[in-house]
Amino acid sequence: MTETTTGQNTDEKRTALYDEHAALGASFTDFGGWQMPLKYGSELAEHRAVRESAGLFDLSHMGEVWATGPNAAAFLDYALVGKLSAIAVGKAKYSLICAEDGGIIDDLIVYRVAEQDFLVVPNAGNAATVAAELEARRRAFGAGAEPEGIALRDASAETSLIAVQGPNAEAILLSVAGSEDHEDIRTLKYYAAIEADIAGVPVLLARTGYTGEDGFELFVGNELAAQLWKALETAGEGHGLVPCGLASRDSLRLEAGMPLYGNELSRERSPFAAGLGGVVALKSKEGDFVGRAALAAKKDDGEGTTSGQRLVGLRGLGRRAARSHYAVMKDGKQVGEITSGQPSPTLGYPVALAYVDIAHSAVGTKLDADLRGKAEPFEVIELPFYKRQK
Repeated sequence: MTETTTGQNTDEKRTALYDEHAALGASFTDFGGWQMPLKYGSELAEHRAVRESAGLFDLSHMGEVWATGPNAAAFLDYALVGKLSAIAVGKAKYSLICAEDGGIIDDLIVYRVAEQDFLVVPNAGNAATVAAELEARRRAFGAGAEPEGIALRDASAETSLIAVQGPNAEAILLSVAGSEDHEDIRTLKYYAAIEADIAGVPVLLARTGYTGEDGFELFVGNELAAQLWKALETAGEGHGLVPCGLASRDSLRLEAGMPLYGNELSRERSPFAAGLGGVVALKSKEGDFVGRAALAAKKDDGEGTTSGQRLVGLRGLGRRAARSHYAVMKDGKQVGEITSGQPSPTLGYPVALAYVDIAHSAVGTKLDADLRGKAEPFEVIELPFYKRQK
C-alpha cells in the first residue's frame, strides 16, 4: 500500500489533480509510483501546442523539500555539488546530489525563496530518496550531533506543481494574475521565482521548465490545485493552450537536449560523463562536500574528456528512430548505447541521446544504431537539437 497526497492508503499515488485529468479523458501511466496523465488525445498535437502556443502540465509528482535556517546555505553547499550559497534571493540553480563515489543520485533545482529559505525540487521517483539522503547529510554536517540552524521539511505530500509552457505562457499568466504582479511577471528572468497571486491563488511562481520553451512552474498547496488548474485552463482557451501529458513532455525535453534521470543520469554515471561537469563546484567551493574527492579524481583522470564514455546528441540520417537501450555501432562494433530516442516532431528527423566511447564522440562522427539487427545511420551533432527563437 502507498500513501497518496491526501494521506489515504491506496494501491497507487494520485496527485490532487487526478480527477481533473480523468474528466478530460486522460490516458494514465505509472511514473515514479504515481498515476500520471500520459496524454489526453494526440501526443503529437500536445507537443506542437507547446512549441506553437501553450501547454498545461501537472508535475505534482515531483518532490519539494524545504531547507531553512541560518546554516541552510552552508549545509546545501555540503550536501550538493554546486555552490548553492551563491544563489541570490529570488533565483534558482540547477544542481546534483551525488554519492561519495561521484555517482549521480538525482538532478534537481534549488530555489532561494528568502535569505534563509531554500526549496529543493527532486525528481518524482527519487523524491523520497533525496529527502532521506538530505536528512542523513544534515546529521553528518553536524558531526553526528543535532546540527543547529538547519531545518528540513519534506512538503512533497502537501504541494502541487503546475506548469504552463510555450510562447503564450506569459500572456496566459498575465490574464489571471493580480495587477500588482504584472510587472514582476513580465520582467521575471529564467531560473528566477516570485510569490504571486494567480487567479486569486497564492503561488510560488518560477520561470523554469523542461520543454525548451518559455514557461512557468507554479507551486501551490494541494487544496487549491484544482482551482488553479481550472482557472489556467479557462484563461488559456483563447491562447491555444491544451492539457499535456508525460508523452509530450518527454519528446519536448529530448528535442531540447535535457537529460532525464533513469535514462541519461544514474548512479553509474558521473556528472563529467553526462556533460554536467560545469555544475560541480570544485573550484568555487573551498569546503568539503559529499563526493568531492571522487569527483576531483574523476576530473583529474579525464573522465568525460579523454577516456570512458560521453553523452552525445545523435541525428538520424534515415527515417527510422533509435530507442532506449539500442546499441550504437562503429564499423560493426558496439561503441555505446542509446539512452533516449524518437522521431522529432519539430525537426522532422529522428534524434537520440547516447553514451558513446570518447574516441567516437566528436561532432560530425558517423555512427550506426542497431535497430533489431539492421544498421541505421546517425551522426553526432551539437546539443540541443532544438533551440527556441527569442
